[in-house]
Amino acid sequence: MDELPSELKRPDGVSDETVEAVGALRMALETVIRARGALYEFHQLTGKGDNEVERAVELLRHAGHDDVADEVEATLFGRNVNERRWSFQIVEDYDRTYYEPFVATERAARERLLDGRRHQREAEMKRDELTPRSEGHGF
Repeated sequence: MDELPSELKRPDGVSDETVEAVGALRMALETVIRARGALYEFHQLTGKGDNEVERAVELLRHAGHDDVADEVEATLFGRNVNERRWSFQIVEDYDRTYYEPFVATERAARERLLDGRRHQREAEMKRDELTPRSEGHGF
């Protein structure tokens, strides 16, 4: 079995349970990172939809349908996605009230328990699952 490079070695005195617990917290953070990405996708798609509404209003006016254009514009263009909130405000709220504290808390736990290592559990899994002398399996 290959040895872990020094930067991936478990700090002295750290138990399997600690590595597993910090690994679970890291996985939770990675899930939150994915959720944040989905929220940014929601934000960008909402903005794109609003831009497309604006274009539709222009095309309706050009086609001589001012009454329909007025209704579409009044009802949809620039509309809040939440009470008094645009999507960017929702993203900013998420970052400030959830994402940033989550990142800071996960980092503090890693610093305190694993000398800041982010993927200790995965590094040890890699070591344990290496196929000896197989290309593409080493450190």
